[in-house]
Amino acid sequence: MLPVLRHIDCWIFDLDNSLYPASANLFDLIDIRMGAFIQELVGCDAEQARRIQKGYFHEHGTTLAGLMKTHGTDPRTFLDYVHDIDLARISADPRVVEALDRLPGRKFVFTNGDDAYASRVLDKLGLANAFDGLHDIHAMGYVPKPDPRAYAALCARFDIDPVRALFVEDMARNLIPAKALGMTTVWVDNGSEQAGRDADPAFIDFRTADIGDWLTDIVKEEHS
Repeated sequence: MLPVLRHIDCWIFDLDNSLYPASANLFDLIDIRMGAFIQELVGCDAEQARRIQKGYFHEHGTTLAGLMKTHGTDPRTFLDYVHDIDLARISADPRVVEALDRLPGRKFVFTNGDDAYASRVLDKLGLANAFDGLHDIHAMGYVPKPDPRAYAALCARFDIDPVRALFVEDMARNLIPAKALGMTTVWVDNGSEQAGRDADPAFIDFRTADIGDWLTDIVKEEHS
């Protein structure tokens, strides 16, 4: 293992656009569902629904958080609706599957999505049994990343020492609270929407365009 990673005994991964390529564009499908949900809820056209959606995302961290605060939306109803998508665009990457299996220590998924959707995605990626736990938006009490409380809840729930943990995430802004806790951070700079907003080397320890490449490289170091 790289000398700077030898202390890591807990590996934490964001799900969407991190464990699979952003080029899969799953969020295009989710965006369509979100827009349809907002159109029905608010009674507006598609253009206005998109403005509302993106406004809530930037102001509240997730579209759901904005809908809950502004409209009292039931989170499970919303999540079930927007995540009812075809996952044919993603598939298992053997490099990721093998590298995760070889990583020493515990592994977790930390996602602003929900457990049902995350489980479907992980199964499609060949990672259904790769992780020791999943911390989703329900477990966060609907306080999403990058709110520091979400990270504190993750660490408390799974007894994680942040100083011995590494966090992988495509949204650079979501690395800021992790770094503040003492985690080692990896930015998956793969071109996903708004991923580079607020990117600052001060809170990014490693940067990669492809998590499969990065994981393969570090496990090679471990076994070389």
